[in-house]
Amino acid sequence: MKRNLLARFLETRVGGLAGDERGVSAVEFALLLPLMLSLYLGAVEISQAIGADRKVTLTARTVADLIAQVSSVNNAGMTNSLNASSSVMAPFPTTNLKVTVSSLTIDAQGKATVAWSDTLNGTARATGSTVTLPSALAVPNTSLVFSEVQYAYTPTIGYVMTGSLTLKDYIYMRPRLSDTITRTAT
Repeated sequence: MKRNLLARFLETRVGGLAGDERGVSAVEFALLLPLMLSLYLGAVEISQAIGADRKVTLTARTVADLIAQVSSVNNAGMTNSLNASSSVMAPFPTTNLKVTVSSLTIDAQGKATVAWSDTLNGTARATGSTVTLPSALAVPNTSLVFSEVQYAYTPTIGYVMTGSLTLKDYIYMRPRLSDTITRTAT
C-alpha cells in the first residue's frame, strides 16, 4: 500500500512536469545569450574600427589640404598643420598616430623626388629620395603634396577583435597658390 501511494505520488508529480512549459523561454534565452552578446560586441568593435579607418583617411586629406593652401610653410605653420591631425582623429587617442607630409618635385622625365618632408611621431622621408607615383600624377615639371597617415587601432573591448590593427592611408594634392611649396625654418 505504501508502495502504491509512493508510485501514485511520483506519477502525479512527473506527469505534471511533462506538460509544464513555464521555463522554456528562460532556457532558450540562456542558450542564445552568448551568441547575441558576441554579435553585439562584434558589431560595436567593427563599427569602431571602420570609424577609425575613416578618421585616418580624413586626417591624410586634412593635412595635405592645409599644406597645399600655402606657397611657403615655416616651422610654426608645419607644427600647427601636423597638430591639426589630433583634432581630426578625435575621439580616438593619438598616441599611436603617425603623420608624414612631404613635398614631391617631378622632373622633366616624370621622376618624383622628395623636396622636403616633416612628420609627427613618425619618420620623415629623406630629401632627394624617390617616390613612385601613379602614372596620371607624374606630370613633368610640377610638384605635389604627399600626406601619409598610419594609425595603430586597438579595439576598446577586445572581445571579437584582438590585438592591434594598423590602418594606413595617403593622398597626393597639387599646390593651390604656387607651383611649389617652399619650406622655411622661420
